[in-house]
Amino acid sequence: MQLLTPTGHRITVASRARTPEPDAPPAAPPDRPADTPPTPGRPTPGRPTPGHPKAGPDAGPPSGELTAVDIDLPAYVADLTDDELFGLYRDMVLVRRMDEEATSLQRQGELGLWASLRGQEAAQVGSGRALGPDDMAFPSYREHGVAWCRGVDPAAVLAIFRGVNLGGWDPATHGFALYSIVVGSQTLHAAGYAMGMTWDRSAGAAIVYFGDGASSEGDVNEAFGWASVFSVPLVFFCQNNQWAISEPTRRQSRTEIFHRAAGFGFPSVRVDGNDVLACLAVSRWALAIARAGRGPVLVEAVTYRMGAHTTADDPTRYRSPVELEVWRRRDPLDRMRAHLAARGLLGEERDRHLALEADTFAHELRARCTAMLDPDPTSLFDHVQVTENGLVAEQRSAFAATLDPGDGGTDDRLDREDRPGTGDRPGTEDRLGVRNGLGVKGGLVAGETHVPGETQLPGEAW
Repeated sequence: MQLLTPTGHRITVASRARTPEPDAPPAAPPDRPADTPPTPGRPTPGRPTPGHPKAGPDAGPPSGELTAVDIDLPAYVADLTDDELFGLYRDMVLVRRMDEEATSLQRQGELGLWASLRGQEAAQVGSGRALGPDDMAFPSYREHGVAWCRGVDPAAVLAIFRGVNLGGWDPATHGFALYSIVVGSQTLHAAGYAMGMTWDRSAGAAIVYFGDGASSEGDVNEAFGWASVFSVPLVFFCQNNQWAISEPTRRQSRTEIFHRAAGFGFPSVRVDGNDVLACLAVSRWALAIARAGRGPVLVEAVTYRMGAHTTADDPTRYRSPVELEVWRRRDPLDRMRAHLAARGLLGEERDRHLALEADTFAHELRARCTAMLDPDPTSLFDHVQVTENGLVAEQRSAFAATLDPGDGGTDDRLDREDRPGTGDRPGTEDRLGVRNGLGVKGGLVAGETHVPGETQLPGEAW
């Protein structure tokens, strides 16, 4: 698990800059009850993680200089079972199928727009599966794989791009914030949230996703400074997919993106974003630092956007087919598939079951998407304030008076019981990934494949 650069060099590079000690040590989390064991794989802030190598700013040179270091990545994934390894591959297969179906839906006029993640599945699934129940993720508008890992209903994601709502899930329930369309703004939200986690004595950490293009935004650099000065438990996860719409990474930075952390006084690492195990290991490493109260970490996952920036973009206008072919040979799904096959974990029968599961998943997701009804136009005012004041109420009434009769929508657009052919079918919700054995707020679990037509629920014996 080493970084494979575009020029073919293999190297893991990290900055272990020493973060200045805060004026006061981070508040210790509340003591657990004596009869409550720690959550497996979830370190307690201020305490080392059993079985994981010590890591953090204090392990490096005090000068903050960039150094080639050897992070023992395999040690961070040594506990994975064979089923969990297959589960990572299953995650990527189903997330890619969701992406393909959404792209087709947009081309057919069922979605207004779609931001594809094809090629970035390993970075998103690897980091998403490193998160625990107390962690909070802040996405941009492309983190469909992280949403999957956090138990967000895929139909709720499609609903945003269909214009049905502005985000149909509860961030607190899933530990996953709503999508951020304003480029880079989510880094400020994450920095503030992570600071609140310190004050609340949370055992978790925050992670925020952004791209190489967003690294040019002032918001991102302000978030770097704020997070570093206040030593907040935050992982900055940059998916460097080589292109910010039509501008290459070299137009965003004169130096490697991960180098920037040294100027702000916190550690960073550059990792192969097409290796799901490397991304899982590095994310666990970075989150362990953040949860231990040692401040932020920057991860640069070097990957590639195989598709268009969005379905409104034509990438053939600015990148060559030769470049695309080079990165196609590094497809994260092909790499994990080869790894599983070499270990004897992906036989013909298991592969067939997974393909059938993906077909059923895509078919049912399409049916749910096309059955979504337009919302009631006045629902635009529903969540402006917790308690609606008189001014908003007046605006709602004035707007309603302009509507023609019959302009109403439906108050429960995602309720499958109102959809023909789905509400009376047991097991649909689980196969669609709302639960599906993943846990509401993530956590790496063993993957399973379901054969279409079966209604087995997670936890039952096959």
